[in-house]
This record gives sequence, structure tokens and C-alpha cells, in this order.
Amino acid sequence: MSTYAADDIRSTLAAAAPVRTVDPRTPIKPSQWIEFLSHEPTDTSARGSRTWIARAANLVIAYTDARAGDEFARTGQPDEYTVLQYSDSAAVTVRAGTETAGVSEEALIVVPPGDSVVRAESDGVVIRLFSTVADDLRSAALNAPAYAEPDLRAAPLEPWPDPVGGFRLRVYRLADTPIAEGRFGRIFRTTTVMVNFLAEEPQPRDERKLSPHHHDDFEQISLGVKGRFVHHIRYPWGPDATQWREDEHREIGTPSICVIPPPTVHTTQGVGAHQQLIDIFAPPRVDFSESGWVLNADDYPAR
Repeated sequence: MSTYAADDIRSTLAAAAPVRTVDPRTPIKPSQWIEFLSHEPTDTSARGSRTWIARAANLVIAYTDARAGDEFARTGQPDEYTVLQYSDSAAVTVRAGTETAGVSEEALIVVPPGDSVVRAESDGVVIRLFSTVADDLRSAALNAPAYAEPDLRAAPLEPWPDPVGGFRLRVYRLADTPIAEGRFGRIFRTTTVMVNFLAEEPQPRDERKLSPHHHDDFEQISLGVKGRFVHHIRYPWGPDATQWREDEHREIGTPSICVIPPPTVHTTQGVGAHQQLIDIFAPPRVDFSESGWVLNADDYPAR
């Protein structure tokens, strides 16, 4: 359930029923704050590419500061994954089975299960999003201990229907779907993830026009790729006062993620001179899916 100001397009969303009923005594997970470059990389290649891996309840993100010519392979990947391209991303060539795609602009690339390779054709950022099904990626996350105990409030990872025509390499270029009035961001979904490319903002967010809201049973992974942000998070009180937490109003640089657990009240405030935020949800959101805002809904049926 969410509450927005009348002039916020999200105020038109129909409330989605929770996937399951949660006992109010169930602990609320602490938020996760990961500023990638402040940590030692998870992996460094011979060419000098550096990769950081972090996770949420159902999602693994691999953020790579890539060097041209490096290749990032998956062998026997059990489900599809995505490559998220924004304005500072490296140009890439993706090979999956008999298909190949070259992408040098903002896009969401969906890679089918099985063997695949993402090759960086220039220096730059390569961001890959996986589900937590792959054991090697899940265990390599720098914040893996935070999920030694699962989040019992988060909706479980249950894949949505297979894509129309089956799994294959798909490229959704953002230039084909510009920001439009009456639609919130640019939203795409797959069987396991939903990505919302929010607009680049050339100035700080007005502190008088924030949008505090909460989600009953799904995490929000806010990926900051440009600028600086303050994530405001309020933890609701349950019957056990020993589990209560103070509000959080923390600033974080980029590149970074903030994993916002359910059912905390939250809003994010860009405080830099220029910033961009990309929101990620795993599994996909029902309310966004029912809004008509999902741009590749013809390829990926709703559950």
C-alpha cells in the first residue's frame, strides 16, 4: 500500500494485495547500503576490470568497471539475466547461443538461460542483474551474510510466465521509448526482475516534494549511477519494542545501491548537482504491471 501526493503519477496506482499475510511479530530486515567503490572488488581481471557483487532477497547485482576487450561469461546459467545500460555504460557485444547483439546506447538487454558472454567493447561500466538462483553469484555477494537468514517479509522469488516466443536475446533501447507524460519512468520486466529507468535530474530534488510510501511485501533496490542521494527510511513499530529501529537519513555517493526492506516507509532525495537513479524490483511489481506502464509487456506476460 502506498500514499502519494495528488500530483504524483503513482497516486493513480491500484493497491496490489500482498502475496501473503505476515505475522506482525516477524522481524524487519535492516536496509543495505553499498557504495561499490568503497569496497574491495569481488573480482579483478588481468586487463584490470573490477567487479563488485551485492545482493538483495531475490536479486544479485554485478557492477563492473570494465576494460575494453574483457569478457564476462556465464556457463549453464539457470535462468535469464539482464544487462543494464545507461549513459556511462561501456559499449558491449552480447553472445547467447546463436544470437549476437551489439549495444552502445542506453538499453536493457535480456540474456536467455544457458551459455552467454558479455564483451566490453570500450572502457566503461557493465551492470548485470541476476536472480538469486545461481549459487556462485549469491554466495559471492559482499553482503551475503545479511541474508544468512532469509527476509520472511519479502515476497518469494516465483518466476513470472515465460516470454512470448520463448527465451532469446532481446534488446530494449531507451531511445525507442522516451520519457512520456502520464507514465512513470521507463519500466521493463522479465520473468524475475523489473527495472525502472528514471530520468537524469539536472538539479537536487525539492525537499518539499518528496514521496514517502511503503510496500507491503517487496524490496526496492535503488541503484544510484550518478550524483549523490539521501535515502530516508522509517521502520514501523511492531509489538516487540526490542526490535524497533531509529529512522535513517543517510547520504550515499554513486555508484551504489540501497536495498529498502518491506514494509519500511521510504523516499529518496537526490542532493547532487546532477543525478540518476534506477529502481529495481525482484520479482516484478504487480501494481506497476497493472498500470499499463510496462514497455515490453507484449513480450513478457503478467503473472
